[in-house]
Amino acid sequence: MKQLKRRVVLIYPFLSLVGISMVMMDTLANALATVMNNEIRGKNECLVYPASKLTARVLKVMQEAGYIGDVEYIEDGRGGKFKIKLLGRINRCGVIKPRFSVRKDEYEVWEEKYLPSRDIGILIVSTPHGVMSHIEAKKRGLGGILLAYVY
Repeated sequence: MKQLKRRVVLIYPFLSLVGISMVMMDTLANALATVMNNEIRGKNECLVYPASKLTARVLKVMQEAGYIGDVEYIEDGRGGKFKIKLLGRINRCGVIKPRFSVRKDEYEVWEEKYLPSRDIGILIVSTPHGVMSHIEAKKRGLGGILLAYVY
């Protein structure tokens, strides 16, 4: 019996030859992964691109909580970049996917799921009053959509 030869087709090199580029689907996930990777490597700062309003607001919450230092926006004509000063205080950060809705009295359930222990770390929540930590949302009595976690 004759064996058929299988041909492997590489898609990515073909796309680069045609000039088609890959589209970034989740800029927030990319930004937090970049921050996490640079924290692990012990870097003092990192560049996150492309910039977005949501990424800026999440970085602001992280800065207010003391996990990162100064955040500087750099306009490069292609979507912008953030230059972030790292303090070495992040053990883990990431995006919560899918973006679950959370009521004002359900934060404890999500804290147990995403944070290592009580009073360590924050959940970042998008509420009708803006992006904030779950601690501030609890104080204000707001629910919202879970975006990310940091500890």
